[in-house]
Amino acid sequence: MQHENELLDVWLSLSHIHSTLNDKLEQALLQNYDLSLKEFYVLGFISNSEEKKLRLQQLQELVGLSQSATSRLVVRMEAKNCGALQRYTCEDDRRGVYTRITELGENKFQRALQTFNQVLQSELQKDGVKSQFQNLTQKLF
Repeated sequence: MQHENELLDVWLSLSHIHSTLNDKLEQALLQNYDLSLKEFYVLGFISNSEEKKLRLQQLQELVGLSQSATSRLVVRMEAKNCGALQRYTCEDDRRGVYTRITELGENKFQRALQTFNQVLQSELQKDGVKSQFQNLTQKLF
């Protein structure tokens, strides 16, 4: 029974670190680029795809949102005030909708990625978070 409580404690500690890091990253992205963390991930997944495009269904699975939430997010990012994404229908399968990153979206992602990396590195260095994270993950195995 002690072992089960220890695993729970480790898991809760890891979840807390993850949540704290997510909050810091989201705050920096919103403040500097008007991007939520999910929107940043969308740009990242599409930017890193082979042809800089993904089917909405693929994107939904990667981001972890429902179909309707993913669709709404893409519509917002496609809107004139953002213009980071462009949707189009697959010519071979009219049911398939693809989302492509625009040049504006790619530039925004690359700038945001620098901030993301800086914030993450900075936060991991604070109060030994990185070593705490490493110690906790070792306890899981």
